[in-house]
Amino acid sequence: MYTEQFMMLLAVFERAALMLMALFFLTRTNLFQHIVIKTQRHPVETALISALFILFAVFSTYTGVNVDGSLINVRIIAVLSGGIIFGPWVGIPAGIISGLHRYLIDMDGPTSVACLISSTIAGLLATWIHFRCHKKSYAKWGILAGMFCEILTMILIVSLSEDKQLAYTIVEHISVPMIAGAVCIGLIIKLVQDLDEEKDLIAAKQAKLALDIANKTLPYFRNNHRDSLTKVCGIIREETQADAVAITDVKDVLAYVGIGQENYLDAYHKISLMTQQAVNTGEQIISNNLNVHGFHSLLIIPLWENGAVSGTLKIFYHQPHRIRPSLREMTIGLSQLISTQMEVSRLEQLKAMTSKAELSALQSKINPHFLFNALNAISTLVRIHPDKARQLIANLADFLRYNLERNNDLIDIQEELQQVRDYVAIEQARFGDKLEVTFDVDDVHPTIPCLLIQPLVENAIQHGIQPSRQPGKVNISVKRDAERFKITIQNTGIGISQNAIDKLYNGTMESHHIGLMNVHQRISLLYGEGLYIKRLEQGTEVVFYVNELK
Repeated sequence: MYTEQFMMLLAVFERAALMLMALFFLTRTNLFQHIVIKTQRHPVETALISALFILFAVFSTYTGVNVDGSLINVRIIAVLSGGIIFGPWVGIPAGIISGLHRYLIDMDGPTSVACLISSTIAGLLATWIHFRCHKKSYAKWGILAGMFCEILTMILIVSLSEDKQLAYTIVEHISVPMIAGAVCIGLIIKLVQDLDEEKDLIAAKQAKLALDIANKTLPYFRNNHRDSLTKVCGIIREETQADAVAITDVKDVLAYVGIGQENYLDAYHKISLMTQQAVNTGEQIISNNLNVHGFHSLLIIPLWENGAVSGTLKIFYHQPHRIRPSLREMTIGLSQLISTQMEVSRLEQLKAMTSKAELSALQSKINPHFLFNALNAISTLVRIHPDKARQLIANLADFLRYNLERNNDLIDIQEELQQVRDYVAIEQARFGDKLEVTFDVDDVHPTIPCLLIQPLVENAIQHGIQPSRQPGKVNISVKRDAERFKITIQNTGIGISQNAIDKLYNGTMESHHIGLMNVHQRISLLYGEGLYIKRLEQGTEVVFYVNELK
């Protein structure tokens, strides 16, 4: 008996393996991959998937092994697998249609009614699991549901059969292989789910490659000239294993590395008609069947600055059909990073030119760590949230412009607060949910010197919120206080030590608190009183008062 049951179990596995093989080959096709990875499918796509699993379920009946008038088959496996993965429009039709088919081909059979009922219940149960269970648990719940449905089938066979002796014999022979065969549901679900994970893994690898290239090329964008761009092309060529890489502006080839490089060493070359098309339309161009100078594959990606095409990135291969979707997606992300870096490099060049002006110690420098962190935050957002990245570039541009163009003249406090908002936007992109910043500002317009508020906000974030393991809040308040104005910066992070406060008032503050010291000294000279710093139960409060300066 055990030998027979073992052979029946092998028969179940064999038929499940046929279904697995069919699904495996289907998952290698672009059409099936495209449908599976979607979260919202077109009705026609859902109908195709439903028809596929109905076919699997019906076909399993025809391939079943006859045992005492019953059939050893994988119908329940097909119904549950399809319904759990793809939902009610697959599971319920597959359960009902395959159950009716099983009943109609053997209406007087000892198990036909039981199979009809259990198949329908399997479709409904698959729908419940699809909506109520986490995707990571689909395989586990699928196996349990399969075992439940097969046990239910055995109970129904005994309950509904008029020939109890035959019913018991059937259950005794087929129950173990049918129930044990339910583990195949988990295998089928994992096969289809792995397709999603495989796509995510490829996307993650391409994103990492784009960021790696961006990090390697970042130093060269600080000197935006031909030699630097040539080094950038060399890095991209090495990482993408291309035969040649070029960067152009809207008229000329700025840098070229690879086969035929000697033709570009001495002079600039006009861009080709195909490149001009990419510049004019702002759309990528892919050619996998090219025949120009020995190259047969070409990808042209537009580069953008300030909402306009400023150039292109071109990748060449000798072999045809080398521009695959994964490479295309990676280079789109890379082009966005390069566009960002080129835009920021122009801002850095503006900073370098303007920094020659005679400014005060605090007003003459931008913290390089802040700029580096800002670029990292922007680079992270470029692929997943390009609109937000562009907004951060605008914030960074405004912040840098304010620092570079400021002088010793007095400005409206609202202008200073706008610079603080630009700074905060960049820091919030970096810290995410860890940092919350609120503004409580009256509609007042006293004139104050530049950079009184921003260094204090930076100090609150860098020395209060950042070292803390918990999320923190910074509140910036500007209120009228009789004939003067009260500015308060309060944070809920790690509080300042009393020793640091004493050093500030004694003029012996360490260099890493130079911003705090600078503001304290300046407002002391201007208004006769410096910063009032108070240690809170959680965090620090910094207050100073300003009068209207003429």
